[in-house]
Amino acid sequence: MTQANLVTLTNPRSPASEAYRTLRTNLIFSSLKEPLHTLVVTSPAPEEGKSITLANLAVTMAQGGKKTILVDCDLRRPHQHTIWGVAQEPGLTSMVLEGLSAPPLQDVGVEDLSLLTSGPLPPNPADLLGSPQMDAIVERLKAQADMVLFDAPPVIAVTDAALLAAKLDGVLLVFRAGGTHRDHAEQAKELLERLNVRIVGVVIANAQVDAQMGSYYG
Repeated sequence: MTQANLVTLTNPRSPASEAYRTLRTNLIFSSLKEPLHTLVVTSPAPEEGKSITLANLAVTMAQGGKKTILVDCDLRRPHQHTIWGVAQEPGLTSMVLEGLSAPPLQDVGVEDLSLLTSGPLPPNPADLLGSPQMDAIVERLKAQADMVLFDAPPVIAVTDAALLAAKLDGVLLVFRAGGTHRDHAEQAKELLERLNVRIVGVVIANAQVDAQMGSYYG
């Protein structure tokens, strides 16, 4: 497995790793009144760091004692199998195409963390994600974990993320520092709010690290 981009594994004492742990804590506290069992992570546009952000968040969730399943629902440009260095198939779409009753979860070498890759890419991702079969898969995954985290395509590029978010407990948006256009961010927020989707927060990826904080964490 190749996990070179996962700072939470390669450099757990770094400011970036601490930021992911802070994000985990904030998400847990935000769900005290409204349970957060399933969460989709997406971004307004492509190339904003959503997949690597989600992978690191999944690591910290598992390290915090929550049995976690990471699901790659970006059925157009999946990245989780590449991040973790595992096979893309079988995966999520295999459950639908082959009628698998048990999710083909993969061991990624992190205790309490399993990965469900995308599987073979379908011709109609939005239809699959919005289908009753997807409802059943979500329920099956929820029964096997404390937290199920979903990687979805960018919000304003395709409808996939919005369709998926409507089935889940909340959405976490990833913005890229110096890269996300303000109008894209506003458009993504407005689109999700029109669907009454719960936006639990925003992550700013690729932000500058304060020099004093960096020295504190060694």
